[in-house]
Amino acid sequence: MARAAVRRRLTWRLATVAAITQEAAGARRLSLSIDGWEGHLAGQHVDVRLTAPDGYQAQRSYSIASAPESPTVDLVVQRVGDGEVSPYLVDDLRVGDELELRGPIGGYFVWHPDVDSPLQLVAGGSGVAPFLAVLDHHAALGLSVPVRLLYSARTLDDVVGRQRLDDHAARGVAVTIALTRERPPGWTGLSGRVTPSTIRQHTLPVHRQPRVLVCGPTTFVEAVADALVDEGHPTAAIKIERFG
Repeated sequence: MARAAVRRRLTWRLATVAAITQEAAGARRLSLSIDGWEGHLAGQHVDVRLTAPDGYQAQRSYSIASAPESPTVDLVVQRVGDGEVSPYLVDDLRVGDELELRGPIGGYFVWHPDVDSPLQLVAGGSGVAPFLAVLDHHAALGLSVPVRLLYSARTLDDVVGRQRLDDHAARGVAVTIALTRERPPGWTGLSGRVTPSTIRQHTLPVHRQPRVLVCGPTTFVEAVADALVDEGHPTAAIKIERFG
């Protein structure tokens, strides 16, 4: 995938909804068909714009959740109860509908597979979306570069892309899920919030010199980044993407 995808001129275009998949409680994967799509890098995002009959417009950014190899551009949208955009995308959008979007956007929070350093991913909630693209890209290329994911979600039903994560775990990706609220009977994974101790025990150690990508709500991302720096990871090796 050419890095020129980062620098192209952004224009609004129409995307057609090709498929809709339930990804988690209150979250849908929108698979979009876009004529003339020039491609994207794993970790980039797009802007989506909705226009009301009276002309009022609302715009939101969503990470691309599909690998560059995918024939569609996929977005994972988590429903926000009082939101202007997500309720429509989750509750009302149908296959065949059209959306306005522009992108791909961003050259900072991306994963370039031409670097051999191990990769550590840390996600909170729907912040796992760009990492689904990264993991699918890693699998499509058949790379042996070590990858680990530490993922914090409220409940098992809130885990976005659970089947995909299980598939990646089966091929050797270390996937660790921490549930912060309700745990199902027999749950053997982590429980509670991600703490500095969790970071220490379930992420790649400093001596492995991993590249680190962290995505999620602002408070989560800042706490994780601080803990990583306290562990000795250089700030230059940590890239963050936050929302909310």
